[in-house]
Amino acid sequence: MSADEVPADASAAKMAASDLGELSPDSSLAVGNNVTLTLQSDALFVNDPKTKKDVRYCGLQVVASTASQSIPFYDILSAQISDSALILKYAKPVVKDDYTPSTLTYALDNGQTPPAKAEAWVEQLLKSAYGQAQRNKRLRVLINPHGGKGYAKDLYNEYAAPMFEAAGCKVDVEVTKYSGHATDIAEKMDIDAYDAILCCSGDGLPYEVLNGFAKRADAAEALAKVAIAMVPGGSGNAMAWNLFGTNSVSLTALNIIKGLRTPLDLVSLTQPGTRTLSFLSQSYGMIAESDLGTEHLRWMGAARFTFGFLTRLLRQVTYPCDISFKLETDSKQVMKERYLEYKKQKPPLRPIGCSEEVIGQGLPALKYGTVDDAVPSDWQTISTDTLSNFYAGNMAIMSADVNFFPAAAPNDGLIDVVMIDGAIGRMRALSMMTALEKGGFFDYPEVEVRKVHAYRLVPRGGKDGYISVDGERIPWQPFQVEVHPGLGTVLSKSGHLYEAQGPI
Repeated sequence: MSADEVPADASAAKMAASDLGELSPDSSLAVGNNVTLTLQSDALFVNDPKTKKDVRYCGLQVVASTASQSIPFYDILSAQISDSALILKYAKPVVKDDYTPSTLTYALDNGQTPPAKAEAWVEQLLKSAYGQAQRNKRLRVLINPHGGKGYAKDLYNEYAAPMFEAAGCKVDVEVTKYSGHATDIAEKMDIDAYDAILCCSGDGLPYEVLNGFAKRADAAEALAKVAIAMVPGGSGNAMAWNLFGTNSVSLTALNIIKGLRTPLDLVSLTQPGTRTLSFLSQSYGMIAESDLGTEHLRWMGAARFTFGFLTRLLRQVTYPCDISFKLETDSKQVMKERYLEYKKQKPPLRPIGCSEEVIGQGLPALKYGTVDDAVPSDWQTISTDTLSNFYAGNMAIMSADVNFFPAAAPNDGLIDVVMIDGAIGRMRALSMMTALEKGGFFDYPEVEVRKVHAYRLVPRGGKDGYISVDGERIPWQPFQVEVHPGLGTVLSKSGHLYEAQGPI
């Protein structure tokens, strides 16, 4: 089937000529073979009268399929005029959540359609297709060759690269060679040469990139200028799930192409003598052990986390610790109300480049000091011997089916903290785990939820164990965390909401 013979779907076939008459004359463009291209409210309508073929069943004609179709503006990748021809490239749905680039080419008659009109129409189409998103993004792509059970590079080349090419993106690809390589690349890269850095991996590579930027003298400038995004290539892929709501490589590529530059809260984490950045989560207890303590089960994919959780749940393991925090609110109702108000706000998109205030600036100063300082006097402290789970995060979910924070927002300036006591019993804990996947977890009375500005956790009762930051293991030592509102920049679909949000 040739590219200009894409069959219509049922809804497009119902669009009659009377609909076109209601539109501005400038919204339609006549091209070769009596085809008319019309810009509608949310789609490009291709009115192509030629009949492709009769669809027959038992020798009887059922329907005449035409080449007319409606293409959502979001799926339009590029449009250009070359050698008296109009070339349109768009993301064509293949199966659920999977797309492939496709091309439509139409001859232009300069007598019928003056070049100036055609160029103006193309610009109008691209404005409708991209809105506030940046066109022709300059992308630095880092691929972890061990991600996705070793298939990350193949996934990128087959499903993402063709989409970026069709959209006219400038792409610079590098395969990472060792643990920490992405940190070294980010620390030394020319931040004026790229609009975004893409991590084809799990969540480990974005973590490395952030901390590469953090090591720069102009850290704040780098974090504002260069957006970070993920092409799913690991087992968790939380960044992609949160910002784009999908684990599909091709759909993620489309979302990156149309992605909006979004400020993202980051946190600083200090341990004795160190300071690192985190974008996703910090966990201690059963969640951390279920993630980091099952590395030998990576062949199981995301199921390894469930397996690790259940084995520890049956043993009723608890994790003594002292936790101090600068509290904003512990009312779930207040959190819900604030989130619903936040949803109504206009997305605070970050402009291309950065503001003059951050040019040349490093990381912001720590408002609450480090873990080596005394706990501030206005913080609250909890000492517990029966904690089963501690999870703090900047994003709504930690993987596709684990939704901790339905009231989380990319830039609300707060850290969401969940604590669960280990004395609740196995059956109740199993019920809560099911609720993580199906909704309702947030409303369990046993689930303590707080929104905080900062916190400190001091583990007790052991010489070693698991503490996870963005899925990476850190030393078994006290750590302190504080939020930096809007310090980072990511590409997102909405500009201010997480796509993987659960019920609220």
